[in-house]
Amino acid sequence: MENLTLLWESTGLYNFSGSQAIMMAVGFLLLFLAIKKGFEPLLLLPIGFGAILSNIPIAGIAEEGGILYYLYGGIKTGVFPLLIFMGVGAMTDFGPMLANPKTLFLGAAAQFGIFATLLGALALNAVPGLEFSFKDAAAIAIIGGADGPTAIYVASKLAPELLGAIAVAAYSYMALVPLIQPPIMRALTTEQERAIEMQQLRPVSSTEKIVFPLLLLLLCALLLPSAAPLVGMFCLGNLMNACGVVERLSKASQNELINIVTIFLGLAVGSKLSADAFLKIETLGILLLGAVAFCIGTASGVLMAKTMNKFSKTPINPLIGAAGVSAVPMAARVANKVGLETNPHNFLLMHAMGPNVAGVIGSAVAAGVLLSLVQ
Repeated sequence: MENLTLLWESTGLYNFSGSQAIMMAVGFLLLFLAIKKGFEPLLLLPIGFGAILSNIPIAGIAEEGGILYYLYGGIKTGVFPLLIFMGVGAMTDFGPMLANPKTLFLGAAAQFGIFATLLGALALNAVPGLEFSFKDAAAIAIIGGADGPTAIYVASKLAPELLGAIAVAAYSYMALVPLIQPPIMRALTTEQERAIEMQQLRPVSSTEKIVFPLLLLLLCALLLPSAAPLVGMFCLGNLMNACGVVERLSKASQNELINIVTIFLGLAVGSKLSADAFLKIETLGILLLGAVAFCIGTASGVLMAKTMNKFSKTPINPLIGAAGVSAVPMAARVANKVGLETNPHNFLLMHAMGPNVAGVIGSAVAAGVLLSLVQ
């Protein structure tokens, strides 16, 4: 009888808590969104599965000695986000941005959501039960850049206890770009503005594509060293692709390396979706602020594009400003789709890739600024 009691007490059913069951349900929800709805499946699938594993009672998968515990070391040290940034750099073409350098301003404008949300997070301290430090607010604000690796990198440095909620919020809103952005874009533009056709982009030489990442890295080293890890790995990946002499390394960064790291990173993030860390009122605040940050970033990019169009010698369709958030290439595709709805002959994809790529740089720079402010 005693043996049966010990056996029963060692089962998951005996040790399950209600909070663990809730968080496992969250994990299954993420799997549903990834598999059935196609919402950022590359990240939400391993994150969701990691959430389920980490909440299995007495298994210790996310505790010291478990595989998720050791995988989290790649986030804690910042290695995983940086390796993903290198892969993203290898897949990025700076051509559209170099062909129309003005789009750099659109990528910069879209980062306004980050700093507006920083103030919003601090303002939420007035709500009973919410208490965000400056570091917490900075980590939450970076969600507005719509850049998952950057959000994870900053959160791991400033607020590791909030990493799970911040990562889920960042990737959830990235996945919802096709739903969140179009209403904002239509509300801030007229039908005439959405129908604007832009001039064909000039060809960009290979020399320009090689020099730019090196110049960008040099400027970062001189002006904002705290952003050097993110910008440096991004530039390395891009240079490997642009130079054309290390095709094997470029392809490995774009495929095998980034795929492997994405699996590990997703599982590690999921390990932080434990009941005691996630089921708090702060989580709701983070999800709310993340949505606000993303909406403000989208609106800022569109409004900047509208302003630039008034003073530009060549026409600028304000829709491409929404691509200033760094959800590459989804935000650019959404801008192109909304433009085609108004004018079937209006192809904005390559024009929108300019601010989209600029947004990746902008989010890395914004991360560097936030890290510098809290040091």
